[in-house]
Amino acid sequence: MEVAGWVCSLAALLSLMFTVTHSHREKIDTFRVSAGHLFLLKCLIGAAHTNVTWSRGGKHNQSLPAGVEVRDGLLWFLPLQMSHNGTYNCEIRTEDKLLRMELGVSVSSGECPDPADTKPITQGVSRGVSCQQNEIIRLNKTQNIRWLKDCQPVKRQGEPISVEVDGTMRLPRASERDSGKYTCLVDVDLDGRSYTSARSIQLNIDNDPRVSAYPEVVYPQETVNMVEVGARVDLKCVAYIGVTKEDDASVYWTVDGDFTEDHEELDVSQEYNKVRGRVYILSTLSISKVPRKFLNVPIRCHVKSPVGEKDGVVWLQEADHSALYTNVAVCLAATLTLLALAAALLFFKVDLVLASREVMRHFSKSPDGKLYDAFVSYLHPDTLSSAESFALQILPEKLEKQHGYSLYIRGRDDCPGEAMHDLIAYTVQRCRRLIIILSAEAKSSTDGKTEEACPIHNDQNQLCYEQKVGLHDALTQNEPRVILVEIDGLVDYSHLPESLHFIKRKQGALKWKTTSLGTHKLNSNRHFWKNLRYHMPSVPAGTQQTVV
Repeated sequence: MEVAGWVCSLAALLSLMFTVTHSHREKIDTFRVSAGHLFLLKCLIGAAHTNVTWSRGGKHNQSLPAGVEVRDGLLWFLPLQMSHNGTYNCEIRTEDKLLRMELGVSVSSGECPDPADTKPITQGVSRGVSCQQNEIIRLNKTQNIRWLKDCQPVKRQGEPISVEVDGTMRLPRASERDSGKYTCLVDVDLDGRSYTSARSIQLNIDNDPRVSAYPEVVYPQETVNMVEVGARVDLKCVAYIGVTKEDDASVYWTVDGDFTEDHEELDVSQEYNKVRGRVYILSTLSISKVPRKFLNVPIRCHVKSPVGEKDGVVWLQEADHSALYTNVAVCLAATLTLLALAAALLFFKVDLVLASREVMRHFSKSPDGKLYDAFVSYLHPDTLSSAESFALQILPEKLEKQHGYSLYIRGRDDCPGEAMHDLIAYTVQRCRRLIIILSAEAKSSTDGKTEEACPIHNDQNQLCYEQKVGLHDALTQNEPRVILVEIDGLVDYSHLPESLHFIKRKQGALKWKTTSLGTHKLNSNRHFWKNLRYHMPSVPAGTQQTVV
């Protein structure tokens, strides 16, 4: 029996040692509140939704008193009573350890509780004062936030205070008169009842700028970052700690209430920076691979100094690529549409121009002093050739009779005995286009390539002169515009003037199919006639047209 008792005692001792080794206990300062107010107590070692066990401190009954209940891991006082004064314990048990924290609640009577913290502010500096009731404000049931100084509405000389959405009171250019006890009152509607929560802070205005200032988190403040799950992310925290570097000032991070040491994928680094006499801490939380459990949970940056503590929060959300995909699809569709339009303009340019001319020809046009739409030039051989047949029969049949153009065709419209050179020069200058018909027969008797290498034959001399006059004006004055028409197959330009070479290289030539010429089918070569009309000027209104 004695051996059995000794064994049991040893087992109990070992169990106690194990519990002590794997437990951690913390204690913080007491919260100072007033009776009749709403108050929430948060276990600072865990998130609100963590499985937290609350109990009343003391040696006797540890059950929660009346009017105190647990909701979502928070301890609610609905409302505070004088009997709620005392200590409260919160416990969080994990697989390998037990975390405990003891929180004190000091309940007093009156509208304004005693200050829990003291905040020094340098005279002449504009500063924000936190309401210190983030948990209540985040309920989204807040009706009103107001501030009292020494339990009276804040009245100050000069620029008045302003209150932000999160309850922060902005105190512009603090003076000695601003010293005192400030109380933040938050009115809340909850469960059909109206409550008021109150917290106080003591402000001291100091003339010595070397005194440590109350820390502030400049960034982040309820910031949302879009991230990729599994990607690396660096979160930045900028915290103001005062005008001198404080060895006791530090920045630490929590993820959903857990310290960074609890996650192996987290790494923290920080550095001090001084800007215009103000000292800041830049802390970087590096997440090697963002796990899905870090999404939509509060990641807090805490700055702590001997005079106080402040925190900022950032949320990670998974990036939504639907907008990106939509933009890419829209851009791709727009690009394809533009390419399709460009292709349509390229392939249907001639038809579009002809259609627009059909519409625009009904509007009056100012006269340009021209007598003819085109001067038709071709080589006059001794016998009837395909060039002459095309110039005298097919071309006027199509352009004059069906489309209403006026043509001057040498050999048809000139009169014998006229001064030929003067007539040609005069007529060419009064034509809007110069149509030069070339065929395999259009060769010089020499191998020259310049205008001076013109043939001795009289008809060829006239053709050479027509080309000299028309091409000279076309190249120097850009009118009349030249239209080259090739018939009878491939034309050898090596025996033609150099100016024709230039026109050919610059704009090309229209090709008439000989088979259609032989059969005299005017409706053939539809592509040729469209392109010829495209290069011709617009037909004036009132001219009869038959579009084929």
